[in-house]
Amino acid sequence: MLKKISTEKAPAAIGPYSQGIIAGDFLFASGQIPINPATGNVEAEGIEAQARQAIINAGEILKEAGIGYENVVKTTCFLADMGDFAAFNKVYEEFFTEKPARSCVAVKELPKGVLCEVEVIGFLK
Repeated sequence: MLKKISTEKAPAAIGPYSQGIIAGDFLFASGQIPINPATGNVEAEGIEAQARQAIINAGEILKEAGIGYENVVKTTCFLADMGDFAAFNKVYEEFFTEKPARSCVAVKELPKGVLCEVEVIGFLK
């Protein structure tokens, strides 16, 4: 049985998807971009600030599922410019201290013209 996860502390889905789904012992969270959930706008400027906001948004979905960053087993990170890789990593390592498995790719474009998007899979136990 699947359980939808939703919180007002992370941006609302801007399409036909859920913020997160629990399937068995795992949370699959949709990718988070650096939208301020209080305003619905992208307010963070620069890769560091945008990475921080995107990761905080993902963290709120984790919290809603009853877990934290330490329960993340896999992340997928999307960057608009691979030249931001080192700066993105500086922020990323502040949150994901357990060093989950990760994929990080550069993409042609991200929603709302943001610089990064972060997706997480968390283990519930």
